Amino acid sequence: MERTVQNSPGTKLALLSNINMDFVIRLLKKQAEVWQGEGYGNELGLLINPDSSYHAFGADITFLVIDLMELLEHDLEPETAGARMDRWFGDVKTVLRNEKIYYISDTYLWGPEVSALADAGRKAALEHLWQERLEKLCREKKNVRIFPYRNLIELLGEENAFSAKMWYMGKILLGNEAQKRLCELILHKAEAEMRVPKKVLLLDLDNTLWGGLAGEQEHTPVELSEDHGGLIFKNLQRVILQMQKQGVLLGIVSKNNEADAMDILERHPHMVLRPDVFAARRINWAPKHENIREIAEELNLGLDSFVFWDDSPQERQLVKEMLPQVTVPDFPERKEELPFAMGEVYRKYFAKPAVTAEDKARTAQYAANAARNRLQESAGSFEGYLKQLEITATRVNPRKHAERLVQLLNKTNQFNLTTRRYTQGQMAQLLEASDRSVYLYSVSDRFGDNGIVAAAVADCSEEVPVLTDFVMSCRVMGKNIEYALVEDIERDLRERGYDRLRGIFIPTARNAPVSELYGRLGYRKLEPETVCGETACIYEIRLAHVPERMYFVKIEEESAE
Repeated sequence: MERTVQNSPGTKLALLSNINMDFVIRLLKKQAEVWQGEGYGNELGLLINPDSSYHAFGADITFLVIDLMELLEHDLEPETAGARMDRWFGDVKTVLRNEKIYYISDTYLWGPEVSALADAGRKAALEHLWQERLEKLCREKKNVRIFPYRNLIELLGEENAFSAKMWYMGKILLGNEAQKRLCELILHKAEAEMRVPKKVLLLDLDNTLWGGLAGEQEHTPVELSEDHGGLIFKNLQRVILQMQKQGVLLGIVSKNNEADAMDILERHPHMVLRPDVFAARRINWAPKHENIREIAEELNLGLDSFVFWDDSPQERQLVKEMLPQVTVPDFPERKEELPFAMGEVYRKYFAKPAVTAEDKARTAQYAANAARNRLQESAGSFEGYLKQLEITATRVNPRKHAERLVQLLNKTNQFNLTTRRYTQGQMAQLLEASDRSVYLYSVSDRFGDNGIVAAAVADCSEEVPVLTDFVMSCRVMGKNIEYALVEDIERDLRERGYDRLRGIFIPTARNAPVSELYGRLGYRKLEPETVCGETACIYEIRLAHVPERMYFVKIEEESAE
């Protein structure tokens, strides 16, 4: 299936390799701004030389696609091969720039001598040596990602992926189809760096998560097993569970008797997705678009964060018409395609360049939020509710959590005062700037840890510092936490000798909930100004005259350990 991937405008790409990638670069240039290479086999020299045309081009994202056989110069002895890899990764590590993003390929060892190896495990062992070093580099450098080159080769198979004829003609290792797939994969990864992924996958039950109908199993057991058609649905659930573990929120929107459906969810021996993996459930006979609206309100998320997966064409069409913001993928005609179709849904709508600790804990965080809502309903007053929550906000080191910082600034829309977006490189530069102060906070309460959920940036280059960015995750809104965070920032700046602070608000279609924030905080409104081409509301406060604000939040500093 051919896919067209649109690269984000303004993003510069580079492809470096030790084999001929001229054709792939020509394909890429049709859809993106791409550096035109100077031959091949000199990828390290181009990276090391600050005066190379590669550095003059200034690529935002660099893809290093490395053929292991060429790098090893056909030396297949593990000890000496490992030493060559160490030298390569050592050289690469010294030249990586914090403000740029790098994708380095995993590997597939191919060459005529591989077929003559008496040691059947040698090929896999050499590939594993590369993988170990690559994963270690990714742990040390948060701006380095693994490029899944090996998977591309495995999907096509050696006979279709490689071309001996083209190799001997011009050191072009990959055949035409593999080069096209490589181009698509590069563009897809580049797009994933810039887009805002979806957050919630809403699932039907009957003939979607299992075959057959709940409530009819006495006569016709549902299809869900380790054999035949039942294995298809079990494998589909396994794919969805992996998505959930990587931060995708799951919800059920299904027309069933709830007791019948819950009996399967809780007790069926082959059910992979148990009730606790779902952040929200609507199992009833109400119109599905109404249930989706309710879930959006319950999770405090915009409808454009949702993907709806249902076997019924009628239900899919109704949701498309009634809730056009919700993404509704096609459902495969043949059920054996279900697990693979779900994998494509993940890649297209949910996949992220990197999965953070906050992503992995997301379902638990939303479950804890439901418990907070129940407490609010039972509390005698809003003030009593806030006191009972026992909220703690911890200021953490933004350099240690740069990936989450960028994710938070780029994904937050509702509680976002200026809606400015940053690349990883721009944030790296900002964190090193002496005239900028970056504040990052995690928030927890009696029900659990919400993770890192708020960030602010103060421009201290002038006499009066300015909050150019202030964002907070929607899942902690409505508890006056922002009052405590702003007060912490004000206190820090006052202690550093500043007597005033300004804040900026730039209205968008999504950030109306914070339109009056600075007014509620006691800031005085000044004349509007033009900021980044937008008319901005400007506010100011004297730090010696901060008004009393109602909040119940304990502020702490992150441990130095």
